[in-house]
Amino acid sequence: MRAIGIILAGGSSYRMKELSTKRAVCAMPVAGSYRSIDFALSNMTNSHIQKVAVLTQYNARSLNEHLSSSKWWDFGRKQGGLYVMTPSVTAESNVWYRGTADAIAQNLSFLKNCHEPYVVIASGDCVYKLDYNKVLEYHIAKKADITVVCRDLDQGEDATRFGILKMNEESRIEEFEEKPVVAKSNTISCGIYVVRRRQLIEMLEKCAEEERYDFVKDILIRYKNMKRIYGYKLQEYWSNIASIDDYFDTNMDFLRPEIRDYFFRQYPDIYSKVDDLPPAKYNVGVSVKNSLVSSGCIINGSVENSVIFKKAYIGNNCYIKNSIILNDVYIGDNTHIENCIVESHGTIRANSYHAGEEGKIKVVIERSDRYVI
Repeated sequence: MRAIGIILAGGSSYRMKELSTKRAVCAMPVAGSYRSIDFALSNMTNSHIQKVAVLTQYNARSLNEHLSSSKWWDFGRKQGGLYVMTPSVTAESNVWYRGTADAIAQNLSFLKNCHEPYVVIASGDCVYKLDYNKVLEYHIAKKADITVVCRDLDQGEDATRFGILKMNEESRIEEFEEKPVVAKSNTISCGIYVVRRRQLIEMLEKCAEEERYDFVKDILIRYKNMKRIYGYKLQEYWSNIASIDDYFDTNMDFLRPEIRDYFFRQYPDIYSKVDDLPPAKYNVGVSVKNSLVSSGCIINGSVENSVIFKKAYIGNNCYIKNSIILNDVYIGDNTHIENCIVESHGTIRANSYHAGEEGKIKVVIERSDRYVI
């Protein structure tokens, strides 16, 4: 095996607002029955990377529960496996992860004990498919020190939310700017890096000495003229879940047949923890158009252009449009929900009306009593 994997899954996201108060962004449900970290984990196992560390910190309970068994991604093996690493009190440190570089630096013994020559670093909040071996081949062919996976944004997409880079004709990165005020280019970093293991250990030790904590600012931008840093262009679908709008748009993309076909029907597959639930039940007289409805749901009303997650109950005469209903939500009769994200385990009372404005998604959190005892 030529590489080990590191998935960065620790950060909190203030742009996810109420949705990240209960869970890490990497544990956000996507496309009916997946979590966003499933995509990075599936890409690792499909690329035959057998040893993967997930660095997690903020609101990790939901994520730890999801990763409680590694067999779903085929990491239950003698060699390698799935390691979940949270900040721990040691003789050297007793602090939280203070940034992406610091998170890896605090687990430097993991890197030192491995013998694979390369490391693939990926973030856990992106939705995409990628064979990391192709990036590794490219990295070796270019004799690069670090390879950054990047892609061109479509016209009209806001590039200032990402790291922006400029490459020369040989694909070597000449400029790298993290979340600029004005974007000079539309090529963004996808947060996936390939680097030689020993080189990474060396750079992280230097960063730790100088009390620098961020991988992008303190390694990529700082070393861009000293090290050979190349960009690998990703042509296929890629989406980052960084804000409520991103999360909504990513889920809505799965209502497009070509995106569903790409993720669900084309090899290699995306794997997730399996829940044993009965198939969705559609009662007499319901109307469901262009929607994803997951296992364990009971539908009694009208659903249009929506993603309904597991174990949701939709009452009689309800109307759900352009919305995301998360796990285990109970929606009472005669309820109208439009342009909303309904937080999981919520109970929406009968005869409620929730509608976000066009282009502005409303997050609905209701903790009404579901059962009167």
